[in-house]
Amino acid sequence: MSLVARLVVARHGFRLDAELEVADGEVVALLGPNGAGKTTALRALAGLTANEGTVVLDGATLDQVPTERRPIGVVFQDYLLFPHLSILDNVAFGPRCHGTGRAAARREAMDWLGRVGLADYARARPRTLSGGQAQRVALARALAVRPRLLLLDEPLAALDAGTRLEIRSRLRHHLSGFAGATVLVTHDPLDAMVLADRIVVLERGGIVQSGAPADITRRPRTDYVARLVGLNLYRGRAGDGSVDLSGGGRLAVDDPVDGEVFVAFPPSAVALYPERPEGSPRNVWPVTVVGVERYGDRVRVELAGEPAVMADVTAAAVAELELLAGRKLWAAVKATETHAYPA
Repeated sequence: MSLVARLVVARHGFRLDAELEVADGEVVALLGPNGAGKTTALRALAGLTANEGTVVLDGATLDQVPTERRPIGVVFQDYLLFPHLSILDNVAFGPRCHGTGRAAARREAMDWLGRVGLADYARARPRTLSGGQAQRVALARALAVRPRLLLLDEPLAALDAGTRLEIRSRLRHHLSGFAGATVLVTHDPLDAMVLADRIVVLERGGIVQSGAPADITRRPRTDYVARLVGLNLYRGRAGDGSVDLSGGGRLAVDDPVDGEVFVAFPPSAVALYPERPEGSPRNVWPVTVVGVERYGDRVRVELAGEPAVMADVTAAAVAELELLAGRKLWAAVKATETHAYPA
């Protein structure tokens, strides 16, 4: 691992305590809700926030190294381009600060502008750029100092939805060619899934889950992650093909598990009936409609019961089942649609 860090920051009643390792060429996304400690972790890595832990990069401890001398490139959420400098001089600023002569720094900056497709904008000022172009300039400026660690703080947050799609693809291409370690902070699960090799989920200042994107989506371990990836999630004790849920209720499962487990299934796996259904579903229980809202091309129904559950139905089903708050229904989920795994 090129980066091995223990990040400990305490202030204003909040405490971040997290251990982070990132390999050369690896992109790790810090994902979590607002206030989880993501940006605090990034600033501690950069040396912009006092860290009671330690940051080791390529075997060298950076704790006493001034921020400006750390081999780290940072792309901030609002990019922080210098408005009075040309795009070329914005990118050349980093090499100049590291002792490179003006002419050499400008040559290096021009090379980076070519790599991000903005060579024709070298003489332009930041105010003339689109959001996507400004993001690419900020990335070029961060990479121009030849960092061993690249830090990205919500790099796509300032872009509109249409621009994000294009820039996300471009950013993935640039990150795949970066030889050092990359840490990306985001609250957008799609950014994390597309850009990162590994996701670290922060909640309340601590790491609650870490793994490849596919593992995170398939096996969420907190309600926050389950909501992000669109799954119903429960915890309970398994035995004899069923799980007694901590919050009440029982679910039959097909996975051969015992002991403390999680059970997950998508809202699309939940069928709703006005009367108790007969037939194959092994999981059937009474529920009450709490709320109904549009969710993409479907309608998501929040249901109270043991267990409480989210169901996705068609717009036609809303009318057919009279899905108003307080409506009594039956929910059914096949055991084959559930996924149980150790807690």
